[in-house]
Amino acid sequence: MNKKLAAALSGSAVLMLVLSGCGGDDGDEKANAWAKKVCDQWQPELKKIETANADIKRVATESSKPDEVKQTDAAAFATMSESYKTMGSALQQAGVPPVKNGATTQETAVKGFEATSKGYADLKAKMDALDPADQTKFADGLKEVAGGLQEATKGGQDALATLNAGGLDKAINSQKGCQVASTSASPK
Repeated sequence: MNKKLAAALSGSAVLMLVLSGCGGDDGDEKANAWAKKVCDQWQPELKKIETANADIKRVATESSKPDEVKQTDAAAFATMSESYKTMGSALQQAGVPPVKNGATTQETAVKGFEATSKGYADLKAKMDALDPADQTKFADGLKEVAGGLQEATKGGQDALATLNAGGLDKAINSQKGCQVASTSASPK
């Protein structure tokens, strides 16, 4: 019943794996310095997101009781919501990136992370509202939550695309703090 949710979440894990690119060239020192500020603050958040995704997959692939699924998923969504909010704040605090249209790039990316933060907060609220005592309604509710994942992650994906299109991809991908371990995203 929760396998659809795990499969959908595997797709959201891809959002963060975008950051796992191989290092770029030396590039612009100013862009690298800016990216270091951002990535140093993102690193703990990326780890929290990875852990939250792993928790959801764990309860989805084990014979977990609905109560455990509800609690685990709601807690994971809360963690992801807070992490994406923190990531947006880190972009704001780093200042305008030293690229053409840097202010617009920054503003658009921050809004994207804020949208993903809100999306995960909304998913948490939906999980909180599910009644694990009614197996059928609970399963239907999980399908609805899984269906909302793509929309929830869209802002973050757009934010990363904005940063990449703004010319920051090499600088960000070369920072150790923005690199995450690439794990198999296929659910069982």
